[in-house]
Amino acid sequence: MDNKNPYSHNGDVMILENNTSSSVNKKMYIESYGCQMNFSDSEIVASILQKVGYKTTHILNDADLILLNTCSIRDKAEITIRNRLKSLNKLKKTKFNLKIGVLGCMAERLKKTLLEQEKIVDLVVGPDAYRDLPNLINDLEDGKTAINVLLSREETYSNINPTRLNSNGVNAFVSITRGCDNMCTFCVVPFTRGRERSRDPKTILDEISTLRSHGYKEVTLLGQNVDSYLWYGGGPKKDFVKANNLQKKNSIHFHDLLNLIALENPNIRIRFSTSNPQDMTIDVLHVMSRHKNICNHIHLPVQSGSNKILKNMNRQHTTEEYFNLINLIKKIIPNCAISHDMISGFPGETEQDHQDTISLMKKIKYNFGFMFMYSERPGTLAARKYKDNIPEAVKKRRLGEIIKLQQEHGLFRNKQFIGHEVEVLVEKVSKKSKNQWSGRTQQNSVVIFNKLYFKIGDYVSVKINSATSATLLGEAVSYGPTQKNYE
Repeated sequence: MDNKNPYSHNGDVMILENNTSSSVNKKMYIESYGCQMNFSDSEIVASILQKVGYKTTHILNDADLILLNTCSIRDKAEITIRNRLKSLNKLKKTKFNLKIGVLGCMAERLKKTLLEQEKIVDLVVGPDAYRDLPNLINDLEDGKTAINVLLSREETYSNINPTRLNSNGVNAFVSITRGCDNMCTFCVVPFTRGRERSRDPKTILDEISTLRSHGYKEVTLLGQNVDSYLWYGGGPKKDFVKANNLQKKNSIHFHDLLNLIALENPNIRIRFSTSNPQDMTIDVLHVMSRHKNICNHIHLPVQSGSNKILKNMNRQHTTEEYFNLINLIKKIIPNCAISHDMISGFPGETEQDHQDTISLMKKIKYNFGFMFMYSERPGTLAARKYKDNIPEAVKKRRLGEIIKLQQEHGLFRNKQFIGHEVEVLVEKVSKKSKNQWSGRTQQNSVVIFNKLYFKIGDYVSVKINSATSATLLGEAVSYGPTQKNYE
């Protein structure tokens, strides 16, 4: 997603023996943009820098170091971040020692352009080089160039306990894989995050155990492609063919990991994202159906309803295979919500291709989705092979039709909850009223209801009285079944 998603955190400093005099008692301010993986990575960055004496702050003007964790998936995202960097540079006029750094996908893709040509940042660090941040900051103090965008075949940050930024103490992200091997022609992720590699399951289970001990009630397992999770002792997934027989026999796939997490944490909700149609297996669906604490929601990007466009995108599945998977999901998990990603205006998309997408949406009636116009990304196969030949006005019109249809389907799906009780995990105060809570159902639907005596972190049974295309509205009835399990 290319929406601006800034956040920051005012936390406690954790000073260890490896502190450097240049960083002790300094403050960092972090903004994150884009996908959930970037938010998770920012928590890793905060942990690394706290260990060398940096405090986190939510006050921009107090910061000695400003870090933007960036997204490169669409041109609009990069434009937003460039404008933000130019604005932040004005602070340097009043704070001479202020340092500004770019992290994440945009950092890797643009490298020295930001640092040497445009001169709007002091520090450039790619997604696999965050452990090097303390050294790079010291290089800055010594007047040296501070850049590290090297991709790794091994890095998973598995032994780092993330600092939970801006946390409500209820929901947390837990990364289980990094990188992607799928090579969709429109996507920069394989170039900015490298090959797929999975994290040691023990470290994942340990992190979730720590979260549980601190009162967290929900974790979201993250990866560019979680269904490709494969642990056979370490190393990229593609090297599994070289593993010995014992490694292959003892290997852990995503459905195994999901089952382990659910068994060890019966009172914690488990979500995961993102899945890819060609990689999701029936084993995952059966594990979901066996465990009440695995949320009944699957984010299953399709991108287009046209087989021609899917082939040109290198999506490795057809619409027929996608429909078969949807039918399988509905058969094994009847009340499972399905969400999607959709791109309008991919090169060569005809009006018939667009209507094929509309037809696919009408058949499935997704609960919700993320919808975008195609944005050519330099370096991708699509940029090299296909001319971006769909006029902007046509892209916008097609996207508008997709969004309008999704709003209709969202309302249709939400109305099905009216008159029923749903279990909601309370997450925050509603934006519309301080007298109401906001939380989510297992299906990831947002629910707004009266506060009464409930608090953040409670599981509450809520009777749904009305619905919009994006929100369920109801009244709290009692503590939910999961909450009662704690008593």
